[in-house]
Amino acid sequence: MEDYATVMNLGPDQAERTFERIIGNSAALESVLEQVEQVAPTDSTVLIEGETGTGKELIAHAIHNASQRYGRAFIKLNCAAIPLDLLESELFGHEKGAFTGAIAQKIGRFEMADKGTLFLDEVGDIPPALQPKLLRVLQEQEFERLGSGRTHKVDVRLVAATNRNLVKMVARGQFRSDLYYRLDVFPILLPALRERREDIPALVTHFVKMFNRRMGKQVDSIPTETMCAFQWHSWPGNIRELQNLVERAMILSRDGILPNPLHKRRTAPIIVSLQQSQALPSSMTSEESDRALIMETLEQGGWVVGGPRGAAAKLGLKRTTLLAKMRRLGISRPIPQDGIDVIGIAREDV
Repeated sequence: MEDYATVMNLGPDQAERTFERIIGNSAALESVLEQVEQVAPTDSTVLIEGETGTGKELIAHAIHNASQRYGRAFIKLNCAAIPLDLLESELFGHEKGAFTGAIAQKIGRFEMADKGTLFLDEVGDIPPALQPKLLRVLQEQEFERLGSGRTHKVDVRLVAATNRNLVKMVARGQFRSDLYYRLDVFPILLPALRERREDIPALVTHFVKMFNRRMGKQVDSIPTETMCAFQWHSWPGNIRELQNLVERAMILSRDGILPNPLHKRRTAPIIVSLQQSQALPSSMTSEESDRALIMETLEQGGWVVGGPRGAAAKLGLKRTTLLAKMRRLGISRPIPQDGIDVIGIAREDV
């Protein structure tokens, strides 16, 4: 938290409050937090975009915690988790008898969030018929409950999130353009985990400590093989997938050692170091760690790139993908002083 306090010009207490549970210090993450600092003191609508599992709700909390509305209600609603015929009632509430089954008055999320912040997750799932009503409350800060003609005024700061491409949805007529522009006042794009790999060691360590407390375990050793597997995985499910796999590894752990839960996945590149007992330094950049791991694998395998025992197979990469990475990172095979090619390297490989 000291790093964030420095970058964000916040006091330690405010930084702790604002960025609780946000782990990492990569440039990509710090860029997001700088945007949080810029928009949080305003009442402007924020649209958080990013793949599933990237931590959109945590960023929404950070915006609320760093705003003048901190201490007021933070209300959240996952629009994709509510049946379409009930979503309007969840947002705006209803009066008794407004529809079959409405046996009592219900307060909606906008009313609950008055003077505070409302976080609408998966806002792209709001049906077209309901979008004009959402647009109205954003523009006018007023609405009516279902079954009532009485207008309610509210003071709500909206933070919305989506993993869908709203621009394409607007082009297809699935999302109102005027609502999109009203939501897109201040967009924040969250990086995928594969774009901030240098944060993975800190995240793994955080989740291990968390599950140690929950499970009553004492896992205190993370082997190089395990950490390297985590750092090289593609993470389609992002941080949520990482947390779930760490939990799986914790369940399987013995003797205080975290096993590699990706061991049997062909998509998970695994490098076993015979000389190291700790993971690569978390201070390494993504390119530095990539280069170190590729160099180590090539050297251990006699610089064989292709084939079932080649470096590409050990890293879980296609041969052409590895060669492209080697060119980008400036990795080439050493040429012996006698001018003879290193055994196991085909000339076309490099």
